[in-house]
Amino acid sequence: MGLTLPRLPLLANLAGYRASWLRSDVSAGLAIAAVGLPSAIAYPAIAGLPPETGLYASITPLIAYALVGPSQRLIVGPDAATMTVLAAVLATVYAVPGVTADRVTVAALLALAVGALCLIARAVRLGVLATFLSRPILIGFFAGISLSILIGQIDRVTGIDIEADGLIAPILELIAKAAAIHWPSLALAAASFALLQAARIMQSPIPGPVLVVALSVLLSALFDFEGHGIAVVGDIPDGLPSLTLPSIAGLPFQSLLLGAGAIFLVSFGSGIIAARSFGAKGGYLVDPNRELEGFGAANIAAGLFGTFPVTASDSRTAVNFSVGGRSQIASIVAAAALMAVLLYFGDVLRILPIPTLGAVLVATALSLIDISALKEIWRISRIEFVFALIAMSGPISFGVLEGVVTAIAATLVYVLHKTMFPRDALLGRLVGRDGFYKLHRNPAARPVPGLAVFMVQGSLLFFNTDYVRQRLRAVTDALPADTRWFVMDASAIAQIDSSAAAMLDEVHDDLGRRGIALAIAELHFEAREILERAGVIAKIGPTMIFEDLDDALDAFEKSAAETAAP
Repeated sequence: MGLTLPRLPLLANLAGYRASWLRSDVSAGLAIAAVGLPSAIAYPAIAGLPPETGLYASITPLIAYALVGPSQRLIVGPDAATMTVLAAVLATVYAVPGVTADRVTVAALLALAVGALCLIARAVRLGVLATFLSRPILIGFFAGISLSILIGQIDRVTGIDIEADGLIAPILELIAKAAAIHWPSLALAAASFALLQAARIMQSPIPGPVLVVALSVLLSALFDFEGHGIAVVGDIPDGLPSLTLPSIAGLPFQSLLLGAGAIFLVSFGSGIIAARSFGAKGGYLVDPNRELEGFGAANIAAGLFGTFPVTASDSRTAVNFSVGGRSQIASIVAAAALMAVLLYFGDVLRILPIPTLGAVLVATALSLIDISALKEIWRISRIEFVFALIAMSGPISFGVLEGVVTAIAATLVYVLHKTMFPRDALLGRLVGRDGFYKLHRNPAARPVPGLAVFMVQGSLLFFNTDYVRQRLRAVTDALPADTRWFVMDASAIAQIDSSAAAMLDEVHDDLGRRGIALAIAELHFEAREILERAGVIAKIGPTMIFEDLDDALDAFEKSAAETAAP
């Protein structure tokens, strides 16, 4: 038997590729490179990294995802939220005494760690993490991230060195140092931002960031912005990224691992949302576990070639869709175009004004604030809006890294709250109709005399057994005196643990002292196994466990008839 080599997803995705699609892929790749170039140079500044790392992050990860990633049209690259979390992680690492490693080295190590976490998560099928950070939490968190990015651009657009942290303190410091504002830099940033908004509103065929960067470079060359005190990008290495394995020597392993975990959660959460959004637009399904493979490969490539963690890019993927890219050939073309920029246009990028990049980042940050989505959450669910505000306050009040923890904690609190207090209802019958109906929702429904049917709509686990026990006590205390059977409808109880088994044992005893028999209907297999091992089934009696409520009703009526017979 011959050896079968694994087939790269790229090769599988290219099955049936038509030659006529190549033109669209090449056009899309060039457009992706053009749109990605401004953010590739601007985003590294968020984390205090040199601009060439953004170009590297737009080359090797694209190729890696193109080879390994499952999606035909998703584009990876630098992401504002991921960069902001990276900046917080780097600050935490360098707060450890004795750390002297280069920031690029630490960022590359974090990219490798994030890639490894993606592959580990893939191996244990943790793609479910994609749904762990709920939509309200992410919307709120990204809004908080955007405010952090906006504050971070004060020094780039004003020329003032801002030392304060947080939301209010930097603004107060700016007011105190207002006399030192470099007005040409501020004017250039304002003009760049205005042009970005005009291009967006007028739906310019040339993307706004491309227009702004090209025009600012031209004006910088004509009027010598650097000579007039406007900061510029400076020298960019003109070579391609080289393959290196960053050393971990002298670095705090625990801080790196925890930081990588935070970056992984945020980057995968935002990346999978982007993947699903464009999957819905393109009419194809997205498998979070397979996307972990693609993101893992992209981040490992980023780490090996000296750059930072990446994830799915909304803007680049949107360009790919709008231009008509058909496959990951577009990613490879985009990577090749950016390689050409590194090799031949480094001198041009050197004079790119920093205030222009600040304006690009300000526009990006504002785009992360989804006011309409926040309004929709407020309209649909007040409690989810509160959690969105909690997630938003994290990056603003506690710092971005702590904001990740806050967002996750808020999610846990939300999920726990939803499961701690399961809904319940008493059920009855409608004349002339089969089945059982909730008494509080159907005024015409009536309880069966002598029979109480009670539904719990949620799993019975250790953290909600006290609440369910209280509800059962309140319901049973209010039962009519002629009640002989109490049937629990377990159709919505997916899980039961030992604490819940002990609680049901107590309920059985309490009802027994009142002469009421406990029965359970529609019990799930796993829940039944738990109750059998706990001895609850034997105590209730196997004959009091029913497949459905109709069987329980038949048994009750038969028992009532036998009791009434002389």
